[in-house]
Amino acid sequence: MTNDSISHLPNHALIIQNQRIAWIGPDSEIPAETNPTEEINAQGAWLLPGFIDCHTHLVYAGCRAHEYEARLEGKSYQTICAEGGGILSTVHATRAASENALTEGASKRAQDFIAQGVTTLDIKSGYGLTLESELKILRVAKKLGETLPLRVIKGLLAAHTLPPEFTSKDDYIDHIIAVTLPQINKENLADYIDCFTETVGFTPDQTRRLFRAAKALNIAIRLHADQLSNLEGAGLAAEFGALSADHVEYTSEASVKHMAESGTVAVLLPTAFYYLRETQLPPIQSFRDHGVPMAISTDCNPGTSPSTNLLLALNMASTLFGLTPTESLLGATINAARALGLQNEIGTLEVGKSADLALWAIDHPIQLVAQLQSPPLIKSWFSGKHQE
Repeated sequence: MTNDSISHLPNHALIIQNQRIAWIGPDSEIPAETNPTEEINAQGAWLLPGFIDCHTHLVYAGCRAHEYEARLEGKSYQTICAEGGGILSTVHATRAASENALTEGASKRAQDFIAQGVTTLDIKSGYGLTLESELKILRVAKKLGETLPLRVIKGLLAAHTLPPEFTSKDDYIDHIIAVTLPQINKENLADYIDCFTETVGFTPDQTRRLFRAAKALNIAIRLHADQLSNLEGAGLAAEFGALSADHVEYTSEASVKHMAESGTVAVLLPTAFYYLRETQLPPIQSFRDHGVPMAISTDCNPGTSPSTNLLLALNMASTLFGLTPTESLLGATINAARALGLQNEIGTLEVGKSADLALWAIDHPIQLVAQLQSPPLIKSWFSGKHQE
């Protein structure tokens, strides 16, 4: 798999050395000095890059299944939030949970991803909203990366919604800038900062203030943008050189052009689109026309996308959004890597990159998108070591 296509290289070998891909080439040309400690005959299986889920809210407590029923009865997400549900419902449950309980729940969900050949997992905070509880969530995410066989990328999403301790969103943004962001940065607990820019979230001006503070600390930026309305959030993300703008159902043509100019990735979240019964499709053809990379993720969270099934998200991206199967596969590999700023480290099978690999018992990679039942994963590697 390369930056824009899937390459079929039969009768080839790949050598791992010091946790990295050291050599790729025909079987007949394996360097004579190679002395492997382990040799695996793939026997016709397909070796692909490890999958990357670049947008999850994996660390949480509580259950919001009743909101699903409310939506079936016709209530909108905005109405559910106004009635005390939505993000704040999870905030209360997550604050009350111990760090050990959060770790146990998140670890089980992470294992689901590992079983699908996922080797890199994004985890955002945002279900705490106080400094103490945001620290707790990010420490759990850090612990998962230290104890499980996968790479964890941590995002600070304190600007997820207005916490009950505040009555003014402007005051809360000031608090994040003055208190939360500096402490998280001091403890090196976040790889980037995120914000929910939406009618039920934060305004573009509030987002800009937060991002200016992040820029001053040299923290990377990502953004929840244009999910429920067009606030030109994706264009705002591009304005700050953000790694990605995520959701992007309502993104305008003008914002798409700005994303192309800034190299900002469009992260598509079809499972949330499906679960919320949305009808506004992301501007897929516009992303194609302007060369904006499209990544795909589960948006794993308890309220609007309670799913750890990345392969299902790939299927939905093709079935609901019209991506080709190849585009969907690139969306969970190289383009997902771009959304995390890791395209030089992971996402393709290239010499020098981390040996994050997955061996699948399939006839062609398109099966991973086309089949609703997950094809068998034979074996996977994270940094050259078996994921077990």
